Amino acid sequence: MYLSRIHIDPRCKDARRDLSDPYQLHSTLCRAFSAPEILCPAGAFLWRLEPETDVTGWARILVQSKSIPDWAAIGVEGWLAHHDAPLDLARRLNLGSVRSGDRFRFRLRGNPCVTRNGKRLGLFRVEDQEAWIARKGGQHGFVIPRLIFSDLSGTSPNRLNVRISQPQMLRGNRRSGGAIKVFSVLYDGVLQVADPSKFRNALEIGVGHGKVMGLGLLSVAPLR
Repeated sequence: MYLSRIHIDPRCKDARRDLSDPYQLHSTLCRAFSAPEILCPAGAFLWRLEPETDVTGWARILVQSKSIPDWAAIGVEGWLAHHDAPLDLARRLNLGSVRSGDRFRFRLRGNPCVTRNGKRLGLFRVEDQEAWIARKGGQHGFVIPRLIFSDLSGTSPNRLNVRISQPQMLRGNRRSGGAIKVFSVLYDGVLQVADPSKFRNALEIGVGHGKVMGLGLLSVAPLR
């Protein structure tokens, strides 16, 4: 797996269009992985538009892929300001040596939701969003430690060690004309590996729905 960081210049008209429509942004990123006449392979890459800009004010996008992307193939003048050299993520994180009990800081923009009557419904309460990431951890081989503290009433709430921010309804437009709406939040916190095999798989395939809309990329860094 390779992790790339690219910087997008919002002064470019096409860049502004893509930054306002994650579905179109995904389509543009696909050009780095397949020829225009070829459908981009499913699961070729995961991506996330970061909430922080770089020091120049340019938007930053993380892209995790199975192959090294060809950014020149995007072919839109002024769209890409610059890009960092791709990192060999498996080697950088020493994923082959990950063990149960290892702890990592993590970031995930996810789609906390439930399915009812065949429809996915976003979860808007923080408690439900915490429960969603806890369930996903159980499915993907990690747990999120809990914070124990006492509040003014003398009780001891048992909350997950995760910060949930930036609730946002993402909207995109398919070329066929159909609209897409996906609810998302940003998770930042600490996780502990429970099942190394499932955890490595989660890093590769992502977590939850909405990957075309820039959701599901689980980014981790060792907790020293």
